[in-house]
Amino acid sequence: MREPCARTLLAWYDKSARDLPWRVSPADRNQGVVPDTYRVWLSEVMLQQTTVAAVRAYFLRFTTLWPRVGDLAAAEDADVMAEWAGLGYYARARNLLKCARVVANDHGGVFPKTRDGLLKLPGIGPYTAAAISAIAHDQPEVVVDGNVERVMSRLFRVEEPLPHSKPLLTEHAAGLTPGARPGDYAQAVMDLGATICTPKSPACGICPWMEPCQARAAGMQAELPKKTRKKPKPTRHGIAYLGRRADGAWLVETRPDKGLLGGMLGWPGSDWVEGNPDPAPPVAGDWRDPGAEVRHTFTHFHLHLAIRIADLPRDCTPDRGRFETALDPGAFPTVMRKAYDLAVDETAPALK
Repeated sequence: MREPCARTLLAWYDKSARDLPWRVSPADRNQGVVPDTYRVWLSEVMLQQTTVAAVRAYFLRFTTLWPRVGDLAAAEDADVMAEWAGLGYYARARNLLKCARVVANDHGGVFPKTRDGLLKLPGIGPYTAAAISAIAHDQPEVVVDGNVERVMSRLFRVEEPLPHSKPLLTEHAAGLTPGARPGDYAQAVMDLGATICTPKSPACGICPWMEPCQARAAGMQAELPKKTRKKPKPTRHGIAYLGRRADGAWLVETRPDKGLLGGMLGWPGSDWVEGNPDPAPPVAGDWRDPGAEVRHTFTHFHLHLAIRIADLPRDCTPDRGRFETALDPGAFPTVMRKAYDLAVDETAPALK
């Protein structure tokens, strides 16, 4: 089954590959164009739990500002974190810098080619290492993301729910990975899942694997993959304090490197708890409630963030944070930017 399936899929990929800014097209690759490992690595880190549509603009901006790994390694942490703002999962940005600096300082600016070598770098796990090794260096690694899991579950009619079926789906994916053009093949399976074998209403009539697909033969392609029901997310509550001096400077802080939104620009505030948060104003002042709150959802919980606003005197000395006059709202992560939007329009309704 391996060779016929691989040939069929690669023929489809040669005609239907997505045009992505980090990708070398099949035609260019056939002409000897070699993928840039830095661009492959950067895209794979950005794409973790994030859509292609969301990543595209960030990738183009990053590669314009820092076209090589050495450029990124030499960048200021705050500049990189600000450019990452809004992309989410901010630990990725911190690991991005750590990895770039290890590659630049310890590997002469050259990424390892093997999966095992890549796994030794900060922030690179098994999936990312396999993807870089396959796509950038054409190594026959098994690359399994959510798209590939969906394709395998339907192709082999795997009815065991995710995540318990992951080992079996990976085994099936390994059995199909060819020795020839494994990098293109890895991208082809992902493209198949993203464009044809989609979560809802898969386009089976134009699928290159419609004939061997066992779920299609049983008429249950739309039912797979099955997933174990997730527990409801808890709701946490917090308070953000947005203070501004008469000269226009805002009181902000850089969040600790460890923890949620680590290293990002934010507003001083309380802890985020499932009960009632304890007030924690960063400086004495006439903190007022505009009657609105930010609502935001993270991976593991929902957040209701009340805001408090104050006009602060020039000579105030906060317990934490610093004043910034040239504030760029775009440097905030999404939840903090929502709070800023409310602060500049106190009559705004609660954001959801």
